[in-house]
Amino acid sequence: MSAPVRIGLLGLGTVGQGVVRLLQKNRDEIARRLGRPLVLTHVYTREWSRRRECDLSGVTQVREARQMVRDPAVDVAVEVMGGLSPARELILEAIAHGKPVVTANKALLAEDGNRIFSAARERGVRVAFEASVGGGIPILKVIREGLAGNRLEEVAGIVNGTGNYILTQMSEHGVDFAAALAEAQARGYAEADPRLDVDGIDAAHKLTILAALAFGMPLAFQSVAIEGIAAVTVQDIQLSRELGYRIKPLAIAKRAAAGVELRVHPTLIPQAHLLAQVDGALNAVVVQSDAAGTTGYYGRGAGGDATASAVVADLLDVARLLGADARHFWPPLGFDPDAVQTLSVVALRDVECAHYLRLRVADTPGVLKAITSILAELDISIEAILQKEPQNRQDATLAILTSVVPEHRFNAALDKIRGLPFVRPGPSHLRVEHFNGK
Repeated sequence: MSAPVRIGLLGLGTVGQGVVRLLQKNRDEIARRLGRPLVLTHVYTREWSRRRECDLSGVTQVREARQMVRDPAVDVAVEVMGGLSPARELILEAIAHGKPVVTANKALLAEDGNRIFSAARERGVRVAFEASVGGGIPILKVIREGLAGNRLEEVAGIVNGTGNYILTQMSEHGVDFAAALAEAQARGYAEADPRLDVDGIDAAHKLTILAALAFGMPLAFQSVAIEGIAAVTVQDIQLSRELGYRIKPLAIAKRAAAGVELRVHPTLIPQAHLLAQVDGALNAVVVQSDAAGTTGYYGRGAGGDATASAVVADLLDVARLLGADARHFWPPLGFDPDAVQTLSVVALRDVECAHYLRLRVADTPGVLKAITSILAELDISIEAILQKEPQNRQDATLAILTSVVPEHRFNAALDKIRGLPFVRPGPSHLRVEHFNGK
């Protein structure tokens, strides 16, 4: 058997410890598949005093991260520290010293990946990043390898388990957003500061990477349209169910006539669709391609062991190509960051989709006629409507599903509807996806 591949690990949190355990637990299986051992030789963490749930006997405990990524005794650097800095600088340092890098850092790749991949290609080393999206779901390998012969039309899914867990709690137990968030925090699904998850930023980071792979475009995080889930109410969930839909936190990358749509927002999905069945903290991604058609991928999108699975899979891929010039394997890394972007990102105002609108209105004659007249003026058809009669002389509630229209046209109608004297403040607006009618 060939000489072992020596691994230097940056970060020893939940994912880092999962990597350590998996390398040890499946040592023989990994060596059989690779034809040589993968050996963890160096570990760096900023907090050595913390108790760890992994065995580090025989591993060099590094106190200076730059020392490790420069060390010729390390063949591959694995970055699972998270955050933008110092992870960015350490990855670039490893690349500069000719070391392949495996990373799970979706935020860094989404926001500064073009620079990192350009440096890696110039130096002739690989950067592998399967663990950055989907945890234990090998969705990036599916796009890059399994569907490599296809033209991809759409990649959409639930890529943030925290948001999905919160909406599932609201749907199943009728609790409001604040209570569902508190439960997610108590179970460890949400951080004390949950904004990355509930505001859609984490999902947007992952969507940026998915879109770059799917459509061969540079990473374009700043162009993603992002809306969080905090405005979704139990009433919206209940009305959506009556209309035949479920509300899910979707990330959507879709080809359109004008370019590529990149958007993250809570979305109404037909109840029969695969994504509507995915509950709790699980993730799922659906890919629409010309030859393979619609394919779906489902599983644990986060957690130490699931993410470690993707990290170790990348380690095997990188180890198989050690010594080869990574420039010969471009674009299997996914995309060329220096290429001219041939696909522009469609502005949200020009995105075409159906819309859900919930209104609270005074119980007076002519309300429905006035609202439908405004929609008709802007050539917006009504696909379905629910009217909830007022109780105890309170306002009535209307829930409307529209036809597929450009967002700017719907917004123009909504502005006019808001100005009607009998429409109360705070209408609820959500987008609807039918996935090419399926």
